[in-house]
Amino acid sequence: MWTFLGTNLHLFTIFYFYYSSSVCWSSVYSTSCRLQRQFHLNGMHKPGDVILGGLFEIHFFSVKQQYVCVSFDVIGFRLAQTMAFTIEEINRNPSLLPNVTLGYSLYDNCNVLGIGFRAALSLVSGKEEKIILQESCAGTPPVLGIVGESSSTRSIAVSAVLGLYKVPMVSYISTCSCLSNRQKFPSFFRTIPSDAFQVRAVIQVLKHFGWTWAGLLVSDDDYGLHAARSFQSDLAQSGGGCLAYLEVLPWGDDPDELRRIVDVMRKSTARVVIVFAHEGHMIDLMEEVVRQNVTGLQWIASEAWTSTTVLQTPRLMPYLGGTLGIAIRRGEIPGLRDFLLQIHPEKNNDIHGNSMVRKFWEYTFKCKFAPPPAGWVEAGGALCTGQEDLENVETEFMDISNLRPEYNVYKAVYALAYALHDMLQCEPGRGPFSGHSCGSLQRLEPWQVGNQLICHLFNFTTSFGDQVSFDENGDVLPIYDIMNWLWLPDGRAEVQSVGEVKRSPFKGEELTLDEDKIYWNFESKKPPRSVCSESCPPGTRMARKKGEPVCCFDCIPCSEGKISNETDSMECTSCPDDFWSSPQRDHCVPKKIEFLSYQEPLGIFLTAMSLLGTFICAVVLGIFIYHHKTPIVRANNSELSFQLLVSLKLCFLCSLLFIGRPQLWTCQLRHAAFGISFVLCVSCILVKTMVVLAVFKASKPGGGAKLKWFGAVQQRGTVLTLTLIQAAICTVWIVSASPAPHKNTQYYNDKIVYECVVGSTVGFAVLLGYIGLLATLSFLLAFLARNLPDNFNEAKLITFSMLIFCAVWVAFVPAYISSPGKYADAVEVFAILASSFGLLVALFGPKCYIILVLTFPQSTNVKRI
Repeated sequence: MWTFLGTNLHLFTIFYFYYSSSVCWSSVYSTSCRLQRQFHLNGMHKPGDVILGGLFEIHFFSVKQQYVCVSFDVIGFRLAQTMAFTIEEINRNPSLLPNVTLGYSLYDNCNVLGIGFRAALSLVSGKEEKIILQESCAGTPPVLGIVGESSSTRSIAVSAVLGLYKVPMVSYISTCSCLSNRQKFPSFFRTIPSDAFQVRAVIQVLKHFGWTWAGLLVSDDDYGLHAARSFQSDLAQSGGGCLAYLEVLPWGDDPDELRRIVDVMRKSTARVVIVFAHEGHMIDLMEEVVRQNVTGLQWIASEAWTSTTVLQTPRLMPYLGGTLGIAIRRGEIPGLRDFLLQIHPEKNNDIHGNSMVRKFWEYTFKCKFAPPPAGWVEAGGALCTGQEDLENVETEFMDISNLRPEYNVYKAVYALAYALHDMLQCEPGRGPFSGHSCGSLQRLEPWQVGNQLICHLFNFTTSFGDQVSFDENGDVLPIYDIMNWLWLPDGRAEVQSVGEVKRSPFKGEELTLDEDKIYWNFESKKPPRSVCSESCPPGTRMARKKGEPVCCFDCIPCSEGKISNETDSMECTSCPDDFWSSPQRDHCVPKKIEFLSYQEPLGIFLTAMSLLGTFICAVVLGIFIYHHKTPIVRANNSELSFQLLVSLKLCFLCSLLFIGRPQLWTCQLRHAAFGISFVLCVSCILVKTMVVLAVFKASKPGGGAKLKWFGAVQQRGTVLTLTLIQAAICTVWIVSASPAPHKNTQYYNDKIVYECVVGSTVGFAVLLGYIGLLATLSFLLAFLARNLPDNFNEAKLITFSMLIFCAVWVAFVPAYISSPGKYADAVEVFAILASSFGLLVALFGPKCYIILVLTFPQSTNVKRI
């Protein structure tokens, strides 16, 4: 209803003023303004040069008794008395508003919007029955500013109308963030932070304790609904968590809805419950919470019920103990207690509205002034004598140890007073108004005071040390206390301050908490965990669950080669090329480097075999040199045998170039040394085979002329020529497309294989093909000469050795192609060693056996070949 009022203000204002307001009017025939009607309102008044208005909740309204205020509210009365005290303190201050006496006109809104609206209109219209006109309705207005209202809903309605007439209104308790809209509420100010800051304060508390999963309960009014909207928006922007549920608490008695809401709370996994609601909502809610015995929740209270004593009972503390709450800044007001002690029905006769003091007296001392209501005395009721003493009664009214709304009232009155003071201290010609004019006490207007507040033309510091000034939205510099409900062993509750949250011009918003003081109502005595999903550790990433809030997710391990080194990482990042993910996937480690090393078993074995072969070649060569005059050595072409042994030695040694970390020179030299060494070896075998064939061809009639082509010089020349061809192939290969070291990452993801790329596959194929060609020729010639009739014919040995050689290298090709990384080098080394050992054993084994084991007599019939 009253939200509709805020959007249709002009029509409603005209209607309200015309039909039911105390508006002054005049006609062209009249020389005065006369009030149409006056409302009958409870109030307190004191005359002065300048009047400040106030709207307070001193009674609760009873629906059954229409527009009758019942149920005295002692806290609301203390708020009104705080304003009266502040005005008297200002009047005693010679440096603030000198020669100006402030008065006040305070009304009771009875916690009803209609009555509060009537009271506000009465303040604006004044109480004078008749105003004599000069040329126009001019003069000091009834009030220059109003302190109030006592709720956001009433402030929205009242300030919207007062804004039309630019009457400044400074609220001490209205927190709705909607009131910061200067277009809708141009003359509204407040000394309490808006809900926008309160919402951010709650979010900071959630983030501080890591609570990312919470429920939100709000009241069904402007206060709760605007808070819910702000909370959802700010929580999404901060990325600090999600809402497990959002429920609106009903007004009045609705047990079915409360039962449903509490059932949602009980079933939810959220352990934190935030409540932006009023005391009445919480009372009804807690009745259902107790009935369903819902424990183990961490409550977070808004300022509306943080300090509510009616909830701090032994019955509710098992459920509400440990509550954290946002509370209005506590302040100290020196002299207030003495002022309150002076309140007395007889001493306050000079204040119009002494009936409120009498009601307070009757409420406090449980008595009635004469004449008492009918049946009061008969029922045992006491009569008030006026001799009662406030010092001797324990009442909440006199407890000023926790002044919070009162401190805001204190600051609101001072804000209006300082604005008025600064305006009256204006120097003519340097004023803030049109033509640099100044305001005067005789012609003060409310909009001038409001302008002084809006334009930041003042700021002041309270005796408690708080600086007060308004921003462009009419909001005061925000600060809240963080409260904690301590459950004492005797069942009582104590609300203690455990920190504060404030915004400063330079540091921004700051949360300060003394965690050692906080009481946690859990067995662990530690903050609870309230998350939809536990944080994803490093090495995993978050994957949202479909259809659920962003706080609900699964933790997916990073794939190989990717890492996440932060908690709750959204993505896994790939490691650089030379790095790989650790087993935990939380950091990158250098990839293992793989090559055929001298330190590994395989490398050691191949190195040992290479050196063994070299050593055997050296031994055989030594034997042949030592026994060079024996027929077996001389008959087998000793020179070619020596060349063959040297070439085999080189073959064994070239295999060492394939072991160790590849370098440019080793890559270039390994294949060249291998190719030239084997060509030298096979060339010697080929020439030996050809010489054998030529000798036995020459033994036939007419074949002696053929031996001239196979003399020692021709043999050396043939070997050299065949070897130079291979050297030329290697030279062209290295010059055109040189083999080079290469870091291969294709074989393994987590390893870097250092290898030598051949550079030119054609060059490598030609090198192997040339060796194969010579080996094939040697094999064919030896095979043809295998049955020649000679006791020392080598053809059979050559045939067998070349068969081994060809078999090894034929098997080498597919094995080399299919072997990755270092194993390709191992296969090539194995082929080199196997073929070399095959040639060495097949060609020289029998001869060494004959030389060393068997004894042959010196024969002269053996021809030297």
